[in-house]
Amino acid sequence: MQTSFTAEQLRDPDTAESNRILRTCVHCGMCTATCPTFLLLGDELDSPRGRIYLIKDMLENDRPASELEVRHVDRCLSCLSCMTTCPSGVNYMHLVDHARRHIEDTYVRPWPERMLRAVLVRVLPNPKLFRLSLRAASLARPLGKLIPGQSMLAQRLRGMLALAPNRLPTVSPAQEPQVHHADGVRRGRVGLLTGCAQKVLDPSINEATIRLLTRMGIEVVITPGQGCCGALTHHMGAHERGMAAARANIQAWSAEIAGQGLDAIVVNASGCGTTIKDYGFMFREEPDAADAAAVAGLAMDITEVLEKFAYAPTREKPGLTVAYHSACSLQHGQQITALPKQLLTRAGFTVKEPAEGHICCGSAGTYNILQPVIAGQLRARKLENINRTRADVIAAGNIGCMTQLAGDALPVVHTVQLLDWMAGGPKPKPLDRHA
Repeated sequence: MQTSFTAEQLRDPDTAESNRILRTCVHCGMCTATCPTFLLLGDELDSPRGRIYLIKDMLENDRPASELEVRHVDRCLSCLSCMTTCPSGVNYMHLVDHARRHIEDTYVRPWPERMLRAVLVRVLPNPKLFRLSLRAASLARPLGKLIPGQSMLAQRLRGMLALAPNRLPTVSPAQEPQVHHADGVRRGRVGLLTGCAQKVLDPSINEATIRLLTRMGIEVVITPGQGCCGALTHHMGAHERGMAAARANIQAWSAEIAGQGLDAIVVNASGCGTTIKDYGFMFREEPDAADAAAVAGLAMDITEVLEKFAYAPTREKPGLTVAYHSACSLQHGQQITALPKQLLTRAGFTVKEPAEGHICCGSAGTYNILQPVIAGQLRARKLENINRTRADVIAAGNIGCMTQLAGDALPVVHTVQLLDWMAGGPKPKPLDRHA
């Protein structure tokens, strides 16, 4: 694709990178075949190729975002399926992140949307505020059906209340800063991202990760100062908030690396993992670029760590069929596709992959809040495909997907919870119906 950025514009590192990405695109349109929003809406502007044209025009002319660009970029899930499909290697992730930052800097949204976004970027990355908000939402949940109208605000409010769990698990002390010592001879030492939303919604995921790794002889360090990876705010265009959260993690883990060292930084929420593995790019122009690159180089999904240290089950086969839901951030963002299924099979489960496994479930960070109608359509489509597998349980590697898919007939658990169970840990509570 030809571009015509000026020399002055190209002095900006983000613009220079976007120019490079745009020039990589050859207009082939293969991305449209795997784009969830184009699949549902059939609008070229709701495909990656269409959005690329809009972003190019907006950035190249150095003008404020218009309602047109905002509408179609907002509808993008950042599922990155287009990047898996693209034969030219277009880094759509970095391009759309730049566009979102430009939108937030130049476009004034209607005040209800500004308020909602301000709440989301402040509350979701903060476990204490998030817990309080979920308690309030659970109390207000019965009132959701009483919210009148079909405006976007009404749909978002109903969607937020519907996503709130009926009960919140208690705070887990295992997630607080500490060292979980290895059982027996220490074979490795890793840091663990405990996260923000997952830490509140399902602490048993971190507990299962810690149990499994320590039984395998791996010391698990939860460093003080770590927190939200920055993905939620970064992908909403709140650049400075996202960078601040990421920088706190980089500083926390860099201190640990410089001290006793780490063999890996374990991430068991794939949405977070995709962002942490991108810290090197995000901080490429920052003073702490080297530390960011070192952290990004150590970041590994939990399944990668289990393979590295030769995971092996100890229990008999459970006789359960698992529908494996491949989170977009894992399969497209990190290109990890076969490994989780291989580990589940090794653990004794019969693994089935639903049809259209490459299509997003509609969670996508805050997408199911900000775009509830499209997210709801994608959820229904995903669950229909999952139910056709006749599985006993859904396994996924991302808390956002797990929350999105919950509430159907099938229990939803994290992959690591099943692997922990088969290696001596407790049976995941959602599986009690299969006792």
